[in-house]
Amino acid sequence: MGRFAVFAAAPLLALPVGLYNLFTLTLAGGYHSTDANIRLTAPLFEFKTAPGGLWPVSVADLLLAASLVVLFVELVKSAGSRRIAIANHALSMVLFVACLVEMLVFPAFATSTFFLIILMVLLDVLAGFVITMAQARDDSN
Repeated sequence: MGRFAVFAAAPLLALPVGLYNLFTLTLAGGYHSTDANIRLTAPLFEFKTAPGGLWPVSVADLLLAASLVVLFVELVKSAGSRRIAIANHALSMVLFVACLVEMLVFPAFATSTFFLIILMVLLDVLAGFVITMAQARDDSN
């Protein structure tokens, strides 16, 4: 692998996980899941909708939306170079295990927002392995 291959192999979903960690652990208010959930779901701003309603947007909403975009990029990246993809899958698995440990050990990570981020990391791991196996099968034929 080249000098920059390590960066290419890094799982991009580490960014939303890192942002969640940063947001949850740096704001005052304790590290309980209830406190973290209140901070994450507090509306940042609102949009007026066509029928006259209000759509409140929170940090959790923005983080989940960004995570979905990153998941899409990760899935596209999985179809790239096989050596880099295998390293990416291994690092994604490490990220998944780290996220799972955080959720089980630290109360501030026991929120629906973090669970959905973990689910995206798991889907990245599973999709990456499926794509790699499908490519290997195609190459052997």
